[in-house]
Amino acid sequence: MSWNKIRRLIGIRANILDGRVLADKIMDEIAKKLQALKERKNIVPGLAVVLIGDDPASQIYVRNKQKACQRVGIDSYVKKFDKDVSLNHVLGFINELNSDVHINGILVQLPLPSHINPEFVINAISPDKDVDGFHPLNAGKLMRGESCLEPCTPKGIIRLVEQTGEEIAGKNVCVIGRSNIVGKPVSLMFLKRDATVTICHSKTDSLANVTSRADILVVAAGKPNLIDDRFVKEGSIVIDVGINRTDNGLTGDMDFEKASGKAGWITPVPGGVGPVTISMLLENTLLAAQKRGVYEL
Repeated sequence: MSWNKIRRLIGIRANILDGRVLADKIMDEIAKKLQALKERKNIVPGLAVVLIGDDPASQIYVRNKQKACQRVGIDSYVKKFDKDVSLNHVLGFINELNSDVHINGILVQLPLPSHINPEFVINAISPDKDVDGFHPLNAGKLMRGESCLEPCTPKGIIRLVEQTGEEIAGKNVCVIGRSNIVGKPVSLMFLKRDATVTICHSKTDSLANVTSRADILVVAAGKPNLIDDRFVKEGSIVIDVGINRTDNGLTGDMDFEKASGKAGWITPVPGGVGPVTISMLLENTLLAAQKRGVYEL
C-alpha cells in the first residue's frame, strides 16, 4: 500500500497555508511602519486606482483594495472611467498622477476594455509608482536580480512558501504557467533564492512526470481542477494561484480534495494567494513612499 493511501486511511491531510492569517500579520506590520513614516516625515502614502468600465469582478477587487488601504492608513483614490473612454484620456490622467506628489502608487485594474491596449497604459505609469510591478523597467530589474517594485502575486507566493519554514535554496520548483503577471516573474524570484526552476505550459509533454518531482509546485494555468494528486510530490508545497468562477462557486486550478491528501502544504481557494496579493500591494505602496521620503531628506 502506498504512503498516499495510508495517509488518507489515517486521515493525514496537508497543512493549510492560510493567506488571510498571513495577510493580517503583514498588514499589521505595514500599519506600524506607516504610522512611523507619518510621525517622522509627515508622509501619508497615497494609492490611486484607475477603474475602467463596469466589470463586476473588477469592482469587487477595487473595493477590497480600498478597505485594505483604510485599514493600514494609506490614502486611497479611485478614478472610474466609462468603458468607452479613449486611450488618450486615460494616458493623460495617468500622466497627472505621475506628477502628483501625494500619489505614491498607481494601479490600473485589469482587464481593460478591448479598445485600450494594456501595454500602453502600463508603460505610461512611472516605474517609481508602479506598485503592480508590471512596468518594463521593473520587469527588467527583476530579471537582472536588482531591487525593484516586484509584482504582487509572485511576491505573495514567495511569502506563503516562506511561511512553511522550508528552505527555498536547493529545492526543485515547478511553475505551471508562463504569464508576465505570475509565471515568469515568480520563476525569476525563485531563481534569485537559489531554487532550480522548471516552467511548464500548454505544450509541455507528460506534465505529471515533471510536476510530480517538484518540492514546490505553483499552479497558475487558469484551468479549474487541472491538477490532482497524480501531479503532486509526496509532502510538497503546492500553491494554487487560480481563481475560476464555476457553477459550484470559486475554485482554483487544483482539485483541492485530492491534492491535499498528498501535499505537505497547500493553499485554499479562496483564502490563499488572494489576500496576500493585496497585502503585497500595500507593502509596495509603502516602499514607494519610503523611497520618496529618502529623496526628500
